[in-house]
Amino acid sequence: MLLDRNLAESCIDALKKAGADKAQCVLSVQDKSEYTVNAGKIDLLRTTENGSLTLTAILEGKKGTLSLNELDAESVARAVDEVIGLAQISQPDDANDIAEGGEPRSFDAGPTEPDLGAMYDRIENLLEYSKAHHPLAIYDQLVSDFSSTDTLFLNSNGVDLRERRGIYSVNAMFSSREGAQSSSFNYTGYRSRDTEKEIWECGSFDRLLRENGEQVQTETLDDKFEGEVLFTPDCLGEFLGTLTGFLGDGPLITGNSIYKDSIGTQITASSLTLHCRPTSGEIVSGYHITRDGTLASDATIIDKGQLLTHLLGIYGAKKTGGQRAANDGGCFVVEAGDTPLSKMIESVDRGILLGRFSGGNPTDNGDFSGVAKNSFLIEDGRVTQALSETMLSGNIAKMLHAIRAISTERIDYGNAIIPWLLTEGLTISGS
Repeated sequence: MLLDRNLAESCIDALKKAGADKAQCVLSVQDKSEYTVNAGKIDLLRTTENGSLTLTAILEGKKGTLSLNELDAESVARAVDEVIGLAQISQPDDANDIAEGGEPRSFDAGPTEPDLGAMYDRIENLLEYSKAHHPLAIYDQLVSDFSSTDTLFLNSNGVDLRERRGIYSVNAMFSSREGAQSSSFNYTGYRSRDTEKEIWECGSFDRLLRENGEQVQTETLDDKFEGEVLFTPDCLGEFLGTLTGFLGDGPLITGNSIYKDSIGTQITASSLTLHCRPTSGEIVSGYHITRDGTLASDATIIDKGQLLTHLLGIYGAKKTGGQRAANDGGCFVVEAGDTPLSKMIESVDRGILLGRFSGGNPTDNGDFSGVAKNSFLIEDGRVTQALSETMLSGNIAKMLHAIRAISTERIDYGNAIIPWLLTEGLTISGS
């Protein structure tokens, strides 16, 4: 599907003629080819073309936004009227705004067409490899796809930005079964620019399949203790998303963020340095355009434990008086530590290797609780039994101050590069 620049430009004109003081249009088209696996066999090749359009109008400080997938003339004209109507009935807010203009820019990354033969071969090889090395594994869902996404961002201030990115991705959900017993499900995935590597060589695939097979037989903790937790890269990535969630518009505007007054202060142990690198060559599925239509740049969020920036957009910056962030977050790159994973395990007296965490969002003060899944007990410096669902609770701020070590090893997922992290002082109990 081709990107229709005339459509985007006509939307800006139509919004202005309909009364908008400021207008914005984001047009995106995507071509996707994907293979799926069902009952252990490759059974579907599907190619889809999708388009989406998001319109924004601001008049007298009032804002309306609407997204649609139907791009015919009648649907677009109706959407323009609806956006103006939404703006007219909304509350005025001086913080509503759009990005300032600049020189037109265009970015292009990744292949434009998929190598379908190589994609098929890699899945077939994975299925054969799994039979030989992970015979208990059952793929509940396995999708390998290639998507080429082309996005155009225009607004009435003169913003004119375009980005096309071609990405291969593989995502899997799996469990393991032996007789009548089965493990808890787990999932993983990765992004890449090519199909050169076998799937099990990428991200955490091979390790998680092996561990999942070991989790068919589990034991229940019969006590409650305060112990150490070794976060796998898979689980740590989700906690970093929770951490940066405290740095965004919503919590900072309401004043509920535990980090609202923390720029320039130590919010974690000095061993942690966290970057967001959406424009870096390290990150396959990055971005050059923020959701506000500004040019993204790489930034360090936490430098040796010190918070350097919030993640405010245009609205959040105007609302709070803070500084707009260099990017939208994500694309995490955590600097490696100085302790090999094996030494980290050896240093643990009693704790857990946390593979997956299932719990609600933390409270405003950072308290969290939930269930540790796909996890193992660590005792006397050794990973021992696989655990049935185990309760885990603590405070995210205290947890990050209590980091004991970060691994020299890191996992590259294509959209993030993350190590193992060992912390202490969390409450672990049998469910």
